[in-house]
Amino acid sequence: MEAGKTIAQKTGGNGPSLTREQFTQAFHDMLLIRRFEEKAGQLYGMGLIGGFCHLYIGQEAVVVGIQMALKDGDKIITSYRDHGQMLAAGMTARGVMAELTGRATGYSHGKGGSMHMFSREKNFYGGHGIVGAQVALGIGLAFANKYRGTDEVSIAYFGDGAANQGQVYESFNLAALHKLPCIFVIENNLYGMGTSIERASASHELWRNGEPWGIPGRRVDGMDIATVHEAAAEAVAHCRAGKGPYLLEMMTYRYRGHSMSDPAKYRKREEVDTVRKTRDPIDHVRQILLDAGVEDATLRSIENDVKAVVNDCAEFAQTSPEPDPAELYTDVLLEA
Repeated sequence: MEAGKTIAQKTGGNGPSLTREQFTQAFHDMLLIRRFEEKAGQLYGMGLIGGFCHLYIGQEAVVVGIQMALKDGDKIITSYRDHGQMLAAGMTARGVMAELTGRATGYSHGKGGSMHMFSREKNFYGGHGIVGAQVALGIGLAFANKYRGTDEVSIAYFGDGAANQGQVYESFNLAALHKLPCIFVIENNLYGMGTSIERASASHELWRNGEPWGIPGRRVDGMDIATVHEAAAEAVAHCRAGKGPYLLEMMTYRYRGHSMSDPAKYRKREEVDTVRKTRDPIDHVRQILLDAGVEDATLRSIENDVKAVVNDCAEFAQTSPEPDPAELYTDVLLEA
């Protein structure tokens, strides 16, 4: 296939198709998240990462597909399962891993850890440990965009476990009332901590949760990056046109437990294996590229490049200094 040509038959949607180059970049970006998270899991097991650590393994197509539909200036905010969003936004693997290991070279200078990293340069606003709290902050970012007269949008990610929080519905109301350019993204991985969505929510159609406020919604196959991108592009266009917020329910799946301390005994191993074998988002893109004529050697080269980046960031983190104890007293108060 010619470079730049779309692989339309593989997108599964009616919107913009992806080019071979875009699929190739998506393969790289998703693989970077996957390998980074696997390495983070290893370092956690070695005792080099403390506190909570929530891995994004299995959900990579959601954040990479959405990021491909954004432009510079668009704002991103999410929950504590945040490493994937950071890397997709362009934050460095070195800086993220250094923060995970509590080093001075990390994005929060070793004081934030897994759940509290930020980068104004990349318009990434956290990383938040309170369930659902980032949604209200997300509409604040959207309000700022509208107040300043830009066409920038805000993406507020949250999980199915947070979908029925009161502050989420209050955010829906304010966003609809003021027609704020906010895209609410529910990453429905089917389990809120250890409880199935079937047992936790009276509504199993979370994409309809914004209907009382007139917020359009859509359920999306979050394991198919082309479908994610197409839905995200539609939502972004809606917001940039001044039509108010949009809700996307991304149906996805996490392969690991809720956090590193979760043995995930609430689901069968066969369930996880079946998703890995039949719906893995990275394997899906790999097959699309092979079918489009990309050489297997090219994909192996990408894999080697990603491996090198991940090994480098792990080495950088482990050899970086810990914060000076005096740092405990910085970033606490802003002097008037």
